[in-house]
Amino acid sequence: MRGHVRKRGNKWSVVVYLGYDENGRKRYKWHGGFATKREAERFLASLVEKIHDGTYVEPTKETVGSYFSRWLEDKQSELRYNTLKKYRWLTSHYVVPNLGKVPLADLQPRHLQSLYTSLRTGRNGKRLSDRSILHLHVMIHGALERAVRWGLVSRNVAELVDPPRVREKEMQVWSVDEVQRFLEAAREYRYYMVFLLAITTGMRKAEICGLKWEDIDLDTGHITVRRSLVYVQGEPRFEELKTAKSRRVVSIPPEVVAELRRHRAQQAQEKLLMGAAYQDHGLVNCRADGRPIYYRTLDNQWLKAQEQAGVRRIRFHDLRHTHASLLFEQGVPLKLISERLGHARSSITLDIYTHVRQEQHDDVARTFGTLLFGSERGAK
Repeated sequence: MRGHVRKRGNKWSVVVYLGYDENGRKRYKWHGGFATKREAERFLASLVEKIHDGTYVEPTKETVGSYFSRWLEDKQSELRYNTLKKYRWLTSHYVVPNLGKVPLADLQPRHLQSLYTSLRTGRNGKRLSDRSILHLHVMIHGALERAVRWGLVSRNVAELVDPPRVREKEMQVWSVDEVQRFLEAAREYRYYMVFLLAITTGMRKAEICGLKWEDIDLDTGHITVRRSLVYVQGEPRFEELKTAKSRRVVSIPPEVVAELRRHRAQQAQEKLLMGAAYQDHGLVNCRADGRPIYYRTLDNQWLKAQEQAGVRRIRFHDLRHTHASLLFEQGVPLKLISERLGHARSSITLDIYTHVRQEQHDDVARTFGTLLFGSERGAK
């Protein structure tokens, strides 16, 4: 027997033996407040069972707020700057004000569900989108998962809570004609090469802006994607890509190789004109003085070029979708497209481009109908 029940005043308490501490003294833990002896005995039985099977966690007095502060400090070396910045913002604006004073050991699923509901409805004056609440849930789940591993809590209560379902933004893709019209109009803009690479490689904006000449082999037509450009408190920083799949080699068409050669020659002229004022970072795409691209300027040129071309307005990220969709239409295998985009799994690519795949399935069905029933009957 690892414990016993004892009456203290009008209530019953449970005392359980936890072995010896580092000084060789016996350790006991009291749990009080039970109305009846039977209730206390049931609690003791469950407690002894947990101790025997190793799932018992001694309750911590640490609050949710203090734990999250400690967790964020430990995560600094693991997270990319923008992710860490987002987690700190979510913690300071939503976790600490709403759950900060709750003892970590007392945190229940209802606390999280109530928080998500209030943020979704704006019940307390602060309303968040479903996507932002999902980000909050992912962060909380990760933090509590580590608390379980550290032995601070016995279970991750976030696993028992249903976050809101996020309705994916409908992506827009251009046709070949729209791509050609846009590229023709965009030629006069400084960041034409950024647009061209986005369309012809499917690279992300930050990857293209972090691209250096050392990453490109013009003889083989290969681009090695290694890093991205981010801004930290207004200052540019180059970050290594976080996954092995993101770090990839992308082949480019001979026409793009020719454009890159012309672009490099023009950049060399700018460097001569600027002289000592030129800040050479070895970037393929940069400002006139060699400094990394300022995203707001790039976005302005992106919008103006679309307007000038008279094409449907889409997001810059939709150039990545356009690249993949055009590859699908050409019958390029899913695995190759996934590797080209730097997706961790082919299933991610398939989920994103289901609409394109469905069109191909429809074509297969029509082709089979024609084969089996003939062109006239198949058309009906």
